[in-house]
Amino acid sequence: MWPPGGLVTMGWGWVVVETALRTRRADLVATPKAPRQTGWMSTYLRWTVIADGVCALAAGLLAFEMRFGSGNLRPVAYLVFSCGLPLLWCAEVAVAGGYDSRIVGLGSDEFRRVLNAAVGLFAGLAIFSYAARLDIARGYVAVALASLVALDLPARFLLRKRLHRLRKAGMCTQRVVAVGHASAVADLVTVLGRDAYHGLSVVGACLAGGTMLSEIAGVPVRGGLGSVADAVNDFGADTVAVLACTEMTATRLRELAWQLEATGTDMCVAPALLDVAGPRTTIRPVAGLPLLQVDHPELTGAKQAVKAGFDKVAAGLGLLFLAPLFLLIAARIKLHDRGPVFFRQVRVGKDGCKFRVFKFRTMVVDAERQKTLLADSNEAAGVLFKMRRDPRVTRPGAWLRRWSIDELPQLINVLIGDMSLVGPRPALPAEAARYHGHMRRRLVVKPGITGLWQVSGRSDLSWADAVRLDLRYVENWSLALDLQVLWKTGSAVLRGNGAY
Repeated sequence: MWPPGGLVTMGWGWVVVETALRTRRADLVATPKAPRQTGWMSTYLRWTVIADGVCALAAGLLAFEMRFGSGNLRPVAYLVFSCGLPLLWCAEVAVAGGYDSRIVGLGSDEFRRVLNAAVGLFAGLAIFSYAARLDIARGYVAVALASLVALDLPARFLLRKRLHRLRKAGMCTQRVVAVGHASAVADLVTVLGRDAYHGLSVVGACLAGGTMLSEIAGVPVRGGLGSVADAVNDFGADTVAVLACTEMTATRLRELAWQLEATGTDMCVAPALLDVAGPRTTIRPVAGLPLLQVDHPELTGAKQAVKAGFDKVAAGLGLLFLAPLFLLIAARIKLHDRGPVFFRQVRVGKDGCKFRVFKFRTMVVDAERQKTLLADSNEAAGVLFKMRRDPRVTRPGAWLRRWSIDELPQLINVLIGDMSLVGPRPALPAEAARYHGHMRRRLVVKPGITGLWQVSGRSDLSWADAVRLDLRYVENWSLALDLQVLWKTGSAVLRGNGAY
């Protein structure tokens, strides 16, 4: 039931390997030390425990008041239990791994462990009451646990958002020494520098292949694979990231783990996988070897049926509640230039099938004809056409684009089955015709109104990044990921980054 303690898979497929190995080699390492625990990490975990305790106390007292507040008899036992609930809850969260420093800042993993703790607490109370033949008020338990989850998840969300802000300001980060080939190290520096909220900052590198470089992507190079331990001391690092390279054999990796064990330095090993998420990877021991098994993406079956049902229900409810807004927008567009309200355009969907997408019209009526005249002003790479200040955009259209409201009529496409709420960007036929190789993989699922490309920067992304994010979604789709993207879409729209 509980997530495995020795494995936490990062968003781009990292495998975190515990360096506290049981085997000791006196000729290679000194007496092992406890893992480094930076001051900010201890403080953050302390505040997390406090937040959990306060939420549990509030939930217990709320349940007590709602269940027994209006009666003449207020059972003392339930009041005592309410006051003791914080200790019980924090202990259950600890058992579920909710205070593991390796999940700090990782929302989905952290929230899942909190929910696991709630399920475990409920099951424990049910078993204990049955074994002890106790008649516990079901209304009290239901309100207490529901309130506990409803209070604790937002509290942890706020703590995580504050941590992300501090990390973007350069604080509360882990100092990383990257080990691998120069190109892989450069990619890692770029990714972690762009997504600073992950809290990993590359401060040094050790390159494989006997390179003579003194710097890579702005990061100083300490030496080769034999200099990792020295680089950790020189740069004051607390984490070593070993990227996939043939020179790092199993023997060398084991010896490096023994060396890092002496200083309590964490070690992360990146397998030779691209954008494979945690749920698709499992450790499978075979003949004493820990093999990493990668499951196929779920592109058909029951889960896709659930996704389709969820999409249609959500789209239907969305169209119903947004109908008044649609009428106001339609009137504004019509009064502006007497042109059509909707812009319908042929796009390429799942398996290359074409369909007409619905959007509110944001450009002049003859926008497509003017596009050829503006070809030299295209600011997008690849097969896209984007202009930050497109003269074809109307005055109401600029406002609609700023808040992505022009996309809302695509709920009609979702309702009739052409699109999904979350998925790759729907491609134009001219774009799809230029797809080659792995790019056509984007067409094995329905396109979406929103997706990883939108919550990661929209039009500010390069063509290569947009393709990479779409492929990541295709390979790692899940309903949980859809809900996460939908949640992040709101903040992306409010920020307005890349909306033009």
